[in-house]
Amino acid sequence: MTKILYVIFCGLLFFFISCNDAATVEAESKDPRAQKNLEASHTVNKAFETGDVTGLDSVIADDFVDHTDRGDIKGRDSLKAMVTMVHRTNKDMKMDILKELADDEYVFSWMRFTGTSDGSMMPAGPYDMRAIQVAKFNNGKITEHWEFMEPREMMKMMSQMEGAGKSKDGGNKSDSAKKAGN
Repeated sequence: MTKILYVIFCGLLFFFISCNDAATVEAESKDPRAQKNLEASHTVNKAFETGDVTGLDSVIADDFVDHTDRGDIKGRDSLKAMVTMVHRTNKDMKMDILKELADDEYVFSWMRFTGTSDGSMMPAGPYDMRAIQVAKFNNGKITEHWEFMEPREMMKMMSQMEGAGKSKDGGNKSDSAKKAGN
């Protein structure tokens, strides 16, 4: 009798768990605003990979603000210029979405960036970085964006940049130039 009750209990448990998961997935996929926001976020990612900014007008607000470590980039046209520059300096850049969550107001994306930098924006050579991106939406258009890089990725980039500022003898290039009278 105990074995029968155990089998019935396990069967009911699996049934209720599977019903709950299916309902959750169905409820999430029925939110058209969240789906529209995800599609807009993917449009921006594709623009960075391809350099094609023509689709950005439909997904970026006129008063868009990108909060970067170098200061705020304001306006859709400024974003287009940045996309063009990033694509020009990282032609083989690939952006892989590791995980993303969306609702009617935000898209959170855990991203992996790979490619080769020409050295004009970050250290030259291949890179493989991860970051969290947050995009805020209003009426289906991105109004704000933030990116949070993993600290070890930042430290790796900083150490490469410090190495780029050293002369062959280990001193700073500016110090070597001063000693040479330049």
